[in-house]
Formats: sequence, C-alpha cells, structure tokens
Amino acid sequence: MMDRLRRLLTPVVVLAALIGVYFVVRNEGAAAARAFARPEAVPLLAAAVVTNVAGLVFAVHAWRVLIPGEHPIKGLYAAKIYFLGQLSKYVPGRVWGVLTHVAHGRAAGVPGAQMTSAYLLSLMLTILTGVGVSLLAAPAALPGHWLWLCPPALFFVACVVWPALATRPVTALSRMVRRPVEPPPDSAVRRAMLLAVVSWLFSGLHLWFLVLALDAPVWAGLGVAVGAFALATVVSSLALIVPDGWGVRELTITAALATVLPTGTAATAAIASRIVCVLAELGSSAVVLVWSRLRSETPLSEVPLSVTPQSAAPMGETRVHP
Repeated sequence: MMDRLRRLLTPVVVLAALIGVYFVVRNEGAAAARAFARPEAVPLLAAAVVTNVAGLVFAVHAWRVLIPGEHPIKGLYAAKIYFLGQLSKYVPGRVWGVLTHVAHGRAAGVPGAQMTSAYLLSLMLTILTGVGVSLLAAPAALPGHWLWLCPPALFFVACVVWPALATRPVTALSRMVRRPVEPPPDSAVRRAMLLAVVSWLFSGLHLWFLVLALDAPVWAGLGVAVGAFALATVVSSLALIVPDGWGVRELTITAALATVLPTGTAATAAIASRIVCVLAELGSSAVVLVWSRLRSETPLSEVPLSVTPQSAAPMGETRVHP
C-alpha cells in the first residue's frame, strides 16, 4: 500500500514543483539565462563545476573515515563505491545506495554490518553538518534576528566536542530494529564532521559563482549562496518520495536567494545549480569508473594477507535507508 502511494505521489510532487518553478522564472528567467551566455560568465561557470567536484571529493573522504577498523577501501576504490551510491539516488527508492555500499564492501572483505554503519552514520552527519552550514544564509534571510542562530550553532559545536550526541540517536534506533550500528571512534567522527563541513562549503561555492554571473552583490551573496545550497540539499534529501529532491531543492534555493536577487533570477540560478550538480556528479562518476576499469582494480587483491576468512565474513545486511 505504501509503495503504491509513493509511486502515485512522486510524479505529482515533482510536477507540482516544476510548475511552481516555471511560474517563478517565466518573467525574469530569459534575461537571467542570457546573463549566463556572456563571455565574462564562462570562468564563473567553470569555477562552479570545479568547486562542486571538490565538494564531492571531500564527501568521499568524510564517508570513508567512518568505516571501522583497517580495511582496503581507500583511494580509487572508495571513490568508486561512493559514486556508485550517488548514482543510485536518481532511482526511486532509498535502499539502493546502502545495498551498493554493502555489496562492494563485501567484495573487498569488509562485513556488511560495517558498511551499513558507515553509510547510515555518514548520512546522519551529512544532514547535521548541512544544517550547520545552512545557518550562513540566516543573517540575510532573518536580518536582525541573529540570536536565533545561537542554539543550533551551540548544539553543532557540542556535537563536535562530544560526538556521541551525534551518533547516539542512530545507534539507539538501530538497536530498536535489531540491526546494531557500530559507531567509530570519536576522533573518526570529528574528522568526518570536519570533512563534511569542508565538503558543504566547497559545494556551496558553486552556487555563489552562479549568482555572481547573475550580477548579485559579491559578499552579500556568499553566505546566502553557501547556506542556501546546504539547506536546500538537506530539505530535498528528506523529501523521500522525490528522487534526488527534484523541484524541492530548486524551490528552497529560490526562496533563499530571493533575499539578494529578483525572484525569477534566483529561480534561474537554482535551475543552473541543478545542471551544474548533475554534470559534476555524472562527470566525476564517469571519470572514476573509467579510471577504475583502466586500472583493472580488483578490491580482493587489496585485502591484506593477514585478514582471515572469519574476519572477512559477512556479519549480516541491513536493508534500512531513511
């Protein structure tokens, strides 16, 4: 019943969001699109793609450090698993990413439970750090109300100091469903959070370069763009019935950027952001997969000889995805 309802709601929500974006851009969108075609905008568009790719690189490292223990998942093979999981988000249903990670982790001798733990904790830390970075947009969106930023900012700092505040909800929930998640050491969680924040900052810079191409104020648009992208990505990731948050992310970015740009221009920037992100993700995935193929990378050959069959045996599979 729930699957049938999701299949019915998904196209309705996506269509409604796209219609909403169309009505927003129909007045000023054409002029904004012409701004992207100017020669002086080309370096800014290139910078947008490069910074988005840089954000993805840091995201790979943020996920990898959460896999407990010594393991062969590093370098190119880690990037391969991560990008294959990224590609799965374009498919309806949220279980494919974790299944991809588990399958490739097991091929490298890492138990399925450890891969699931890293995936779920990475997802939770990504949302937490994304919410933290989204606070950068608050001063422009809520002028004169900066005191509202103190509680979430203090909570974020507390999670860095005491990582258990961030990991305990996931581990408690996993015990309730009898699929225990193994939390990594506090040092690994702190490192993952730091890398995730850097990933958000680089990824958000791509939106700043896009709004610069649309003649937004230079410094006034920086915090709004970086914070808006983080907020929109988190919000769209929670829209479980919409693959990769199509439409939801664009509307959220538009609402945030409308504080520094005309609404139609902001919507055009949101659409351009989607195009840049798709190009960066698909291009990076293609490069990693082709490079891996050319190197004929076989994860089993990277497993240390000291790993025994018992230590490499699967510990079970968790088919849970938010």
